[in-house]
Amino acid sequence: MNILGIETSCDDTAAAVICDGKIIKSNVVASQKEMHEKYGGIIPEVSSREHFLNFLPVIEEAVTQAGITYRDLDGIAVTNGPGLAGALLVGVNSAKGLAMAWDKPLIGINHLEGHIYSAWLENDELGKAYGFPMICLIASGGHTDLVVMKDHLEYETIGRTVDDAAGEAFDKAARILGLGFPGGPEIQKMSENASGLVPKLPRPTVKNSLSFSFSGLKSALARRAESEGFYSNGIPSNPTDIQVREYSAEFQEAVVDCLVKNTLAAVEEFNAVAIVLGGGVAANSRLRIRMNSDSTVPVIIPAPRLCTDNGAMIGAAAYYRFRDGYSQEWDMDAIPNLKL
Repeated sequence: MNILGIETSCDDTAAAVICDGKIIKSNVVASQKEMHEKYGGIIPEVSSREHFLNFLPVIEEAVTQAGITYRDLDGIAVTNGPGLAGALLVGVNSAKGLAMAWDKPLIGINHLEGHIYSAWLENDELGKAYGFPMICLIASGGHTDLVVMKDHLEYETIGRTVDDAAGEAFDKAARILGLGFPGGPEIQKMSENASGLVPKLPRPTVKNSLSFSFSGLKSALARRAESEGFYSNGIPSNPTDIQVREYSAEFQEAVVDCLVKNTLAAVEEFNAVAIVLGGGVAANSRLRIRMNSDSTVPVIIPAPRLCTDNGAMIGAAAYYRFRDGYSQEWDMDAIPNLKL
């Protein structure tokens, strides 16, 4: 079964051809990173316009790289939420046009479900090897969710961020430290060779909950930077290399501590047999190391290239819905706050 997966929920226009939910025949991503870097964040209107310009070239390249034609496709899958409203609308409406023109079944896929199923790409035996339930941590610029995966396509959300997402917190910390966008990779890079020279930042918790909170951590970093004279009135003020390195490492460790602690608590509470990580923050090397070293159950993490937004994960998730005979109605709409 060849599925064309399309992803336009935020700032990457992506398309991929996936065979049987596991084999990546192509995976094309047009990134808007350089465009948004100069603003220090994503501008929704700019993102939507770029999706419109990039959509057809990305689709054509994905089909060509797969060595097939549109006639060989068994279905089309597109992210219909959650995400930026304008960006989602470009993807959903353009996918409808392709499905109608090519006479193919169309299905909408939850972006979070896509991140979960990225773990099945190139690893279709995952469920058979470990069974269920699994605890899935989805951490990105827009989401930080803990989910119990009870079986294929069966989920229960047991925790989420009550304020900033983990990736968003990294972006804000990077601005405080005078680093670039996106913040996660910049902070990871600057954390290398840190010596632990600064006092610990707080590890915020949500009482009696598996949910997350990162706003207080970001504020604590800002207050620390202000007290040491390298951040004032929302503007970084020439922090030293040592300050950037040490605070990058401490902030990263604080975020990782929170993510690992709640995930392992969920494993124990729900008697999970494995952990699945997904989302852009799952590409963070410190998180990958800590989760593997601290967990008593297997940890499944996609390759870094499959952690960030991509069409392959949408095609992988869609396979299991098409396999069960599920097909979306033509009145499918973009739903920015779509729940899993």
